[in-house]
Amino acid sequence: MAENQGNETGKGAKRPRRQFSAVEKRRLLDETEKPGESVSTVARRYSLSPSMLFAWRKAMEAGAATGLHAEEPLVPASEVKQLKAQIRELERMLGRKTQEAEILKEAVEIIREKKLVSPELLPKKGSFR
Repeated sequence: MAENQGNETGKGAKRPRRQFSAVEKRRLLDETEKPGESVSTVARRYSLSPSMLFAWRKAMEAGAATGLHAEEPLVPASEVKQLKAQIRELERMLGRKTQEAEILKEAVEIIREKKLVSPELLPKKGSFR
């Protein structure tokens, strides 16, 4: 019985771990969607565990087809959308604050030119940077 341990067809034989590219994963998942196919039949055909195909499908459905590359942490599409909206809002607020700062600089220059306020009360020239 010890002779059978090195045999690949024997029980307990270990195969080297296979690596699948994102394209290959997508192709296998697309096969499971074909009429008359199931995850189990595709898994059996390619000597894969059905749970592996289910994990890939779950990752894809989470909106992370790019995350299929190397088992990277996945970010749901809804979270990406929310973060993009937050970035747009922050950029809008930054633009508004920049505009306000420019208006204030111009106002200080006008006040300085017309000498409406004591120079000691105004910020030093060039201190707005």
